[in-house]
Amino acid sequence: MSTESLEIAKTRYQTGKVAFENGQYREAIENLEKASALLAPNSRLGGEVEIWLVTAYEADGRTDDAIALCERLKRHPHFETSKQARRMFYILKAPKLKRPSEWMIQIPDLAALPDNELKISVAAKSTKSSVQQKPKPSEREFVDLSQVNTRDNRFIWVALIAIGLTISYLVWLSISGTPS
Repeated sequence: MSTESLEIAKTRYQTGKVAFENGQYREAIENLEKASALLAPNSRLGGEVEIWLVTAYEADGRTDDAIALCERLKRHPHFETSKQARRMFYILKAPKLKRPSEWMIQIPDLAALPDNELKISVAAKSTKSSVQQKPKPSEREFVDLSQVNTRDNRFIWVALIAIGLTISYLVWLSISGTPS
């Protein structure tokens, strides 16, 4: 393998990781597959690229491809790669749990709306959010003092007595502790 193809593979690998992290799974798969083809399959870097490829397959909904690749990677000569492949295989083969519908948030398809309705709904939402903003620092919110509980709760007196006793005790210690 030439150093030029190794550099191309590393570039494709990094591009694939960035695409994956940005949610562009098809682009990630394309770059990771090309990087994998340029690398020796039993190398550490080749295994690392293919682990990312498993994750990209799963994210793109190609679970069967992810499982098949994991199955092959479980026998990879690099220990870390085979260990990760076994863990991922276990996760991929685990039964899928059904989530209650109340746990899910339905996001409306804004592409189905005509352009003018979209602009109206976005404008309406932005005016609602601007109305609910906090008051500006120059706008003070006045509090009706007749609604505030100003009755003495006697805690202040207990605290003052405790402070007074502590100071008296410290003064007494300093006076009685001095030699005559």
